[in-house]
Amino acid sequence: MLRNRTNSGRWSAIITGVLLIAGLVTGIFSVVPVIDGADYLAKASTSENQVLIGSFFQLLMVVAYVGVPILLYPILSQHYKGLALGSVAFGIIAGVFIIIGVIILLLLLSLSHEFLKVEIENVAYVETLGGLLREGRDLVNHVATTLSFVLAMFLFSWGFYQSKIVPRWLSVTGLIGSVMSILASLLFMIRFIGLDETYMILNIPIAVQQLVLAIWLILKGFKQHQ
Repeated sequence: MLRNRTNSGRWSAIITGVLLIAGLVTGIFSVVPVIDGADYLAKASTSENQVLIGSFFQLLMVVAYVGVPILLYPILSQHYKGLALGSVAFGIIAGVFIIIGVIILLLLLSLSHEFLKVEIENVAYVETLGGLLREGRDLVNHVATTLSFVLAMFLFSWGFYQSKIVPRWLSVTGLIGSVMSILASLLFMIRFIGLDETYMILNIPIAVQQLVLAIWLILKGFKQHQ
């Protein structure tokens, strides 16, 4: 019985590590430069494959963002059920926001197709609509989604810290990285910073910690209960 539980925990650690890496990789490939650049309404339709590929990888992020807290739930709930449940809830919320972000991205692609056909007197209207959609996508992706998943990470990092099932330095760096990422999203939300170097610098620690945690879980797994 103990061996089965140990094997189950080992496989949960490996799959969690794989999903954490998958979340990083799909996040990189979900970037759509043509939408973030100038003249996006004119150029998006001619770069349709880039938009569709970005949408596909963004949808794959749902598996990682929702899967990680769910996989961790049986382990963390043995120690702190409230933290584990909260982490799952925030992970699911993040998944929903990811899907909303994909829908907005596809709407921008459709608007780009229409932009090429629109009469000159209606160009300003379409540009305004496009600006609102792009603004909404930024808020969904970089505020709502990020805050939700990072809050999930904060909760399971706190659970790790309390239970000591991973080294405490990994838990502490996860907590610090989560706080910095939350700060980045809040500062972006109030327009104190943009999607610039400051935003990226504030998010680097959590990305590095996520990668290190993933490698640790794949190679070492969870510590046995003390």
